[in-house]
Amino acid sequence: MGVRVVVVDEHRLLAEALASALKLRGHRVLAAAAPASGAAELVISRAPEVCLFGTASPAEPGVFEPVTRIRRERPQLAVVVLGPVPSPRGIAAAFAAGASGYVRHDERIEGVERALAKARAGEVAIAPQLLQGAFAELLNPAAQPDDEGSRLLRLLTPREVEVLVRVAEGEDTRLIAAGMEIAPSTARTHVQRVLMKLGVGSRLEAAALAARTGLLDRAVPEPPSEAPAV
Repeated sequence: MGVRVVVVDEHRLLAEALASALKLRGHRVLAAAAPASGAAELVISRAPEVCLFGTASPAEPGVFEPVTRIRRERPQLAVVVLGPVPSPRGIAAAFAAGASGYVRHDERIEGVERALAKARAGEVAIAPQLLQGAFAELLNPAAQPDDEGSRLLRLLTPREVEVLVRVAEGEDTRLIAAGMEIAPSTARTHVQRVLMKLGVGSRLEAAALAARTGLLDRAVPEPPSEAPAV
């Protein structure tokens, strides 16, 4: 039996596309919208079984306030967050706000359907490894948002910081290798380590995260070594 669902996403096109896909598969979509504000009011007024709540920035402060209100006023209504490759902070924030699940934006429609069914049944709709990361974040909170750039910076070696700066400036592997006087394979390895440590899946995401958290402003290049005195 289909699920009664409301789809809310920051991008109207994504909300409408997902709503169309769910309708074709037999679900009853009560609304699909991208309200700048009023998401909670819309969901509460339509009273679906499940709300799919899409966000591009799950770790941003306050992004899940609508979820908190929905769960407070309609505790029987399940909310499944639809977001990017998550960080533990984003997962933790979603569940702390009352979400019943988290589905990645790159999940297949079958995965979204499974999450809807689980959430409607009162089950947790999230991959076990992501849930483990969320619990770890809740038990051992990371730095506050204002300190996020400093925290991320401490994860990187000076060499990796230089790589990140070059990535943010748009340099490809060849340019990074030439600028740092290293082999392209070594540059590629440095880039992959930076992506892994920052918890992102692409160079573009790494550059965006660095800019958003002010990491680049804190990245002070190492001073050149002085020539020995003659």
